Amino acid sequence: MVNTDETFVIVGGGLAGAKAAETLRAEDFGGRVIVIGDEGERPYERPPLSKQFLAGKADRDSVFVHEPDWYEQADVELRLGQPVVHLDRAAKTVRLDDGTSVRYDRLLLATGAEPRRLDVPGADLAGIHHLRDLAHAEQLREVLTEVGRDQGRLVIAGAGWIGLEVAAAARAYGAEVTIVQPSPTPLHRVLGPELGAVFRDLHAEHGVRFHFGARLTEIVGQAGTVVSVRTDDGAEHPAHALLVAVGAAPRTALAEAAGLAVVDRADGGGIAVDAALRTSDPFIHAAGDVAAADHPLLDTRLRVEHWANALNGGPAAARAMLGQDISYDRVPYFFSDQYDLGMEYSGYAPPGSYDQVVCRGDVGKREFIAFWLREGRVLAGMNVNVWDVTEQIQQLIRSGTPLGPEKLADSQVPLESLA
Repeated sequence: MVNTDETFVIVGGGLAGAKAAETLRAEDFGGRVIVIGDEGERPYERPPLSKQFLAGKADRDSVFVHEPDWYEQADVELRLGQPVVHLDRAAKTVRLDDGTSVRYDRLLLATGAEPRRLDVPGADLAGIHHLRDLAHAEQLREVLTEVGRDQGRLVIAGAGWIGLEVAAAARAYGAEVTIVQPSPTPLHRVLGPELGAVFRDLHAEHGVRFHFGARLTEIVGQAGTVVSVRTDDGAEHPAHALLVAVGAAPRTALAEAAGLAVVDRADGGGIAVDAALRTSDPFIHAAGDVAAADHPLLDTRLRVEHWANALNGGPAAARAMLGQDISYDRVPYFFSDQYDLGMEYSGYAPPGSYDQVVCRGDVGKREFIAFWLREGRVLAGMNVNVWDVTEQIQQLIRSGTPLGPEKLADSQVPLESLA
């Protein structure tokens, strides 16, 4: 055991923070490890909140990262339900909302993100929901059960991953679902119109109604509860409940107040970190949803909100805190399950970055792999109901080798032969 006289503090009780604590012990760090979380729950994973748990296919205990006794056995101190309200870099202390101060030798900020709210009339009515934490998911599961039983109407503002996954769960409960989305297809900024149409058709086949090209401008209430929503094109949609799924904002307030470098919201926001996940203060690191990292492979600053980034970023930050030479260059990865469609996405291909989309397989049957290319190089790949190809897709992204689209499109050409 080493560094027995040091204290490493982790602010944030999510997956990134829990995995960082686990890694510190696995790497034989012998000092104090303190995990401080806003919520009263021990660290848990977020994907089940919009997938298995929300759909009623998994129980509450399945979401937690570790068993309850792991923290005591690993000698990791949990301070839950105690938000950090101040960071004093000069004194190397964080102050909790109860006035307690905790000193650190190294600090990891894994404060995550929070749901964006709608700034429209009626936004304070009852019956408006968000989905970010376990309490949200528990409440929403009850709402979907009730709305589905009564064949009521759920309106969802936003056709991103959360909005679509909740829509799938709501339809399984029997609720009528309408999604309001300004862009012409779901997931427009992530997948573009070509592949966004796949998810549009999937949900339409399951009875979801889309209202594209419109923004929600007013939430109408009766007796203090939402009864409908109005959009900027004059339409009105009845609603027994409203889910706001218009994205998440990184929780940077603590870092900003302490004078750490942050990224402008227009550029994605987040705490600015280098490839070792180190902030502008050499004694402070950041990981997970809140970290906007210099990505060595992609040669850009990138903030990733998905599960795999927390799973891998927390351990990378922990090793960097221990003085190891770390260059965090994981290919971004996420997955989704909706109805009978399962998909995995690897890479990074924002709007305007690619000049071609190539598919191999049968898009109509929703069994295919899509590739986003720039000058023949694979920027990203998405496998839909095709499995065990993530490693090969990521290798194509890493290689950066220009490829002929005809080979990518040919299912008879093994992917591993192209890397």
